[in-house]
Amino acid sequence: MKKKIITVISILFGLLFINAGLNKFFNYMPMPKDMPEHMMKVMQAFMEIGWILPLVAVAEIVGGILFMIPRFRALGAIVILPVMTGIVLTHIFILPSGLPMAIVLLAIELWVIFENRNKYIPMIQ
Repeated sequence: MKKKIITVISILFGLLFINAGLNKFFNYMPMPKDMPEHMMKVMQAFMEIGWILPLVAVAEIVGGILFMIPRFRALGAIVILPVMTGIVLTHIFILPSGLPMAIVLLAIELWVIFENRNKYIPMIQ
């Protein structure tokens, strides 16, 4: 039962990140109208730099795909971890209204990392 639950959650989590990554390339989801001015400045800075959003998008897409495949889920969790860290920090310091969702996603991320902890041991030995 636990394996089925983690599989379903991992597929949904992966699809969410794939969607977010594709949106950075194709911009099919509009920005909310009530976005705080400070967050708008941050997004404008990212767009001005030019290479950050495509890099994050590729990490989200690749990590999302890997996260959905049980064999590569541990690798997908590591690929997505820096993006997830950025999401949580953004919602803590800039946009607290999205913090509950960010915490849920972080909990899923940490759960998958914990469940695959034996696969990470060779990396830290």
